[in-house]
Amino acid sequence: MMETAALVVPITALEFLREEYLLTGEGPILTVYSLQSQPKAFTSLSVLLNYRIHGIRPKPQTGNRRTSDPEDDVVVFGGKAVRLLRLSAGGQRLELLGPLMELQDWALDVRWVSGEKGLLGVALAHNAALLLDPVEGRVLALCSCQEGCLLYTALLLGGTWEDSVLVGGTVFNQLVLWRPGVAQPDGKAPVERRLPGHSGVIFSLCYRRETGWLASASDDRSVRVWGVGDLGGAGGGCGDPSPTCLRVLYGHQARVFSVKLSPGRVYSAGEDGACLLWDWGGGGRVARTLKGHRSGGVRALAVSEGGEGRGRWVATGGADGGIRLWRVGGEEEKGEAEQGEAESLVDLGFQGRGVPKVVGVVGDGHWIQGRVVVNTDHGEVYLYEGGQWGLLWEGGPEFQSYCVMVVLKVRGWGAAASREGLCAVGSLSGGVQVFPLSQPGAGVLLRAGPGKVHSVLWVKGQAEGQRQGGYLLASGAEGLVHRWQVEVEMRDTGLALRVEPLSPLLLPPCAKRWLTAVVYLNRPQGALWVCGDRRGSLLLFEESEHHQEKKRGDGEEHEDEEIGREAHNGMVGSNDEKGDVIVREGGEEREASRAGLTLQPVSSLFGVHGKQGVTWVCEHRGLLYSAGRDGCVRVLRVGPEGLEVLRVQRACKGMEWLERVLLLDPQGSEEDQRVQEPEGTGSGKEARFVIVGFHSVHFVVWDPVRQERLLSVPCGGGHRSWSYCPHQDGLSMGQGALVFIKQGVVLASEPSGEAPSRAGSLGLRQGLHGRGVGCVCRLGMVGEAGEGHWEVLVTGGEDTSLTVLAVRPQTGAVRVLSVITDHISNVRTLASVKRLDGRTDRGTDEQTATQSLSALLVSAGGRAQMQCYRLLIGENGQLGLPSCQVIQVASHRLDDQWERMRNRHKTVKMDAETRYMSIAVVDDGTESVLLALACSDGAVRLFSVSEVRGKFELLWESFHHQRCVLSIATCSLEDGQGNRCVFLFSAATDGRIAVWDMSTMANSEDKPHTVALAPTSPCLTVPAHQSGVNTLAVWEEGLGAGHTDGARITLASGGDDGQLSVALIRVQYLGEEVEGSRVYLQLQSQWSVALAHAAPLTALRMLSPGLLVSTSPDQRVCLWKLASTGLSQQGALISHVADAAGLEVWIGADAGVGSVCGDRGWVVVCGQGLQLLKVTDMEDGGNREDKTKRKRCVGGREEDKIT
Repeated sequence: MMETAALVVPITALEFLREEYLLTGEGPILTVYSLQSQPKAFTSLSVLLNYRIHGIRPKPQTGNRRTSDPEDDVVVFGGKAVRLLRLSAGGQRLELLGPLMELQDWALDVRWVSGEKGLLGVALAHNAALLLDPVEGRVLALCSCQEGCLLYTALLLGGTWEDSVLVGGTVFNQLVLWRPGVAQPDGKAPVERRLPGHSGVIFSLCYRRETGWLASASDDRSVRVWGVGDLGGAGGGCGDPSPTCLRVLYGHQARVFSVKLSPGRVYSAGEDGACLLWDWGGGGRVARTLKGHRSGGVRALAVSEGGEGRGRWVATGGADGGIRLWRVGGEEEKGEAEQGEAESLVDLGFQGRGVPKVVGVVGDGHWIQGRVVVNTDHGEVYLYEGGQWGLLWEGGPEFQSYCVMVVLKVRGWGAAASREGLCAVGSLSGGVQVFPLSQPGAGVLLRAGPGKVHSVLWVKGQAEGQRQGGYLLASGAEGLVHRWQVEVEMRDTGLALRVEPLSPLLLPPCAKRWLTAVVYLNRPQGALWVCGDRRGSLLLFEESEHHQEKKRGDGEEHEDEEIGREAHNGMVGSNDEKGDVIVREGGEEREASRAGLTLQPVSSLFGVHGKQGVTWVCEHRGLLYSAGRDGCVRVLRVGPEGLEVLRVQRACKGMEWLERVLLLDPQGSEEDQRVQEPEGTGSGKEARFVIVGFHSVHFVVWDPVRQERLLSVPCGGGHRSWSYCPHQDGLSMGQGALVFIKQGVVLASEPSGEAPSRAGSLGLRQGLHGRGVGCVCRLGMVGEAGEGHWEVLVTGGEDTSLTVLAVRPQTGAVRVLSVITDHISNVRTLASVKRLDGRTDRGTDEQTATQSLSALLVSAGGRAQMQCYRLLIGENGQLGLPSCQVIQVASHRLDDQWERMRNRHKTVKMDAETRYMSIAVVDDGTESVLLALACSDGAVRLFSVSEVRGKFELLWESFHHQRCVLSIATCSLEDGQGNRCVFLFSAATDGRIAVWDMSTMANSEDKPHTVALAPTSPCLTVPAHQSGVNTLAVWEEGLGAGHTDGARITLASGGDDGQLSVALIRVQYLGEEVEGSRVYLQLQSQWSVALAHAAPLTALRMLSPGLLVSTSPDQRVCLWKLASTGLSQQGALISHVADAAGLEVWIGADAGVGSVCGDRGWVVVCGQGLQLLKVTDMEDGGNREDKTKRKRCVGGREEDKIT
């Protein structure tokens, strides 16, 4: 009745087949990836039923076999199963060659032996080995070691059974070597070699015959390389009689799971998520670090043999279900730099007067390919080009001791077309010198008031014909920001600057009143300037058409006076003794301010980035991205009322000093974007970005989605001048270079010399949560109905993150749309309310696929923390993939609320360690949403969240249970007069379920809701389990279901005792209110299945009227039919997700067939991974109400109200 539609679980096996294919094991599924040009998946097949694949062994090629042979035999093993397959048709077809062979013991290693006979040698977990015929499934020989201990890993070596040698890693932290082919008459063989040394169990072994090296990876975080000689060669020897440990490699921060050997290199991967490349010739140092998985570590590692000069492939499979691919080695292997930790720093050998103070780079990808510009304390600007330093400009006494400098790259002419730039230098007396790098003599001296120039900023402008340039902003005294439009144009006499003054900006009064970041927005209704200041505020200035027309009018009045002047900037000026053009503006700023031409902010977000300042602001496709020294990146937009913060993205822990946001190139072409998005409108879709900043003494490029460092340079910290050159393609940020000043020395990091396609990693498969998924919630369906639609899900994990993902059930494709990292502890529960045009989706057809989707998502978990988001899901143009925009609505923590309470000394302090165990939607009104939460401190709490006010509000709490509340659920009914009755169900660790009447509070017209309307005690208590109740599912039947004596509520629950219980509650409507309630509840009947699962039941859902779905850590997903006489099991499936913690269910049409709603059920199981199941031939067992009038309410560890 159930079959797998999509699966994301830890990758447990990887193997290369020559340089052409990569074979991967994910659960029982074997997938073949082609490595030609653009790596992609060719085919996949489920081969081991309910076992996980732990090893893949292609059959070795013989000498007379052609490499281009289209057929390859492969043996796959895992658990107690072994199976033989054949890969043919150029890697596009997998076929089974024999039956599934189930052994009596766990298979740790399988090797092809006995030459062309096609026999298999199998190493077993209890230190034994057997000879197997895979075609017939017969065991030909069995041999055990005299030391019958348990093995954690084993390695079977040798071309024939007689010469084979088994290397086993025992639970006693040592390696044992023995020969299965020389067994004694009792079928046992003695141990011939022992290799002690590890202080933990051994997880992985690898042997290289050419060198006689054996590598072992252990729980003690080390890798040991042993010199053992020839193992399993002709004659059947066990190698050197006295093997020695050649080297002990320490570098991992956690357990080492896998190790591989190649010529001159050792590869290891572990629980810390890193794959280390050890340089044997360099004394065993770490030559390179490969990282690409979110969390949970690397579970599988494979290294190809490589070819001459081509290098080799390295593949890693993570606990997050992701697969990463690297190309390493080759001709340039000796010159490889370490990826991610750039330890190689180059001294540029500055030669000039004074001490370097400010540095800048004009160019992309590499500082050698561009120009390095340095300003000294003598007021001089030097240029580094072609390995030589040269004096570029000398500023004189005005620019000595103090100056600020910034450079802007512009497109030049001739040989300097890619390296032309504009340089601006500000002084202590208000002077700003602007000059092109290729012709400093064409410079212009501007005046930014009488005082100190705090900062100078460039904003790139539009290129028009032969003119290049941008806008220059200089922050002067008293918060006045002077602005000029600077253009470079080519004339017969050389380069000339044209400078046009703009209305100055006036910053609000504050202690640190100067600009640190600015972006220019060209809008049809007028230009907008978004600025960030040193106080941490974001300011919006609007330059209306009135200012622009007045500015143009003033310029026309003086046009005749400017004709014939020597200056080429269109302003009144005269030449000084050095030949620079000095622009004299006199009291223009003061006059402009008096005339009302100074622009003041129309919107401001005061201190939004804390007190340390805003460091970066940029715009992309209608959205703004700002960074600051508070460790946050904020995504904003310009709304009708000004600047609006959509969401906040934090960097990694300890990375508080953020400097820039680098936007990655979108997947679509720029031409497509221009067609789809008119200029100035923007799509409002959040771009993929990485964060640049400082973590302790390191300069770091951080990827918030993959949760990894792309680059780390030990520069000493952020209190220095620096310039970062990202790679030209914009997609390999870790391949950029950093130029910085440290102790008066100009240093540059040496990036990898490899091309991005070789040095960077390729993601064959996206990963999810590496530490387990605790909850899952479905938002809805996006796209065209049928094969083109995507199911949008949200998952919360133990890694404190939320992942928005899209699943295509027809193909099993899974795409990560967004990763939210606002929680500080694990996420345990989710709830969503889908809205269409500002209203809830109550009464709409859930199964109608739309082009866009909007939902309100609430997440809760550890540290008593809640987050609320608005998720906007839409199609991503012609790519066919959904896109997600995350808008942060509100956040709440109990301990923070207690700190803000008045007279808090009279109350008990909130426990900061309280965990939210479950959440349910009580009322989904348009103005606010009522939420009920089960708390670990024994309380049931009721919150309201308002999207308009942007905050949570605690309305009511009850400590009735006096113990940890594990689960919560809600349901609603209507009486004959149309009055709505809302009930809340809460269950705790004592096995009892309390029923609360929340009708008065949910139906209250007072906004916010009045606490006096909340109930003081439950109206019914149902004893259901002997221990904790982990999950609840509720089904209600109104008066229209044929009941004359009241409505019915069916309450299903699952507990730690493995029992599934169902209670039928009768609801009687009273004419008058009795003890605060207008209804009377009575327990009518109760059923239970004592051993529904072999482990605690963790999740329970109602798929249809009368059909329940349950799951447990025993990895079974069971269907239960609910009838008037009790429960009966309708089917069960062994899930490939370990530690199952949550469920989500819905009913939808069979994609591609166009059947009506209700023909297919869908189930999502989450735990150590995610599995989507399709329920076929679903029966509507126990249906006591017409489908068109059915209502459902589901509760448990994660709550999602489905209507």
